[in-house]
Amino acid sequence: MKAKIDVSYVAQLAQLELSDEQTELFQGQLENILGFIDKLTELPIDQEPAAHGQRLSASLRQDVVGESLSAEAVIANAPAEQDLQIKVPKVVADA
Repeated sequence: MKAKIDVSYVAQLAQLELSDEQTELFQGQLENILGFIDKLTELPIDQEPAAHGQRLSASLRQDVVGESLSAEAVIANAPAEQDLQIKVPKVVADA
C-alpha cells in the first residue's frame, strides 16, 4: 500500500505558507515515513500484543472523606480575593 499525502493541501489546512522547495522536501520526508510504516506491516506477528512489559498493579489510594481547609484558610493564602472567592487574572483576551 503506497499512500500519498498532498503536502500543499495539509499546509493549507494548517494555514502554513510553504515555498516550493519546502513542499518538495516535506513531500519526500512524508513518503519516506509512510514507506517505513509499510515495512512494519510486513513483519510477522504471531503472538498476542503485550500491553506492558511488567505486571502492573493499581496503586491508587482509597477515596475517603478527610479533613479539608475552610474557605477562610484557602482565601488567606490567595493573592487576591473577592466575595470569598479567589480572584485570578483574566486569561482569555476577548472575554
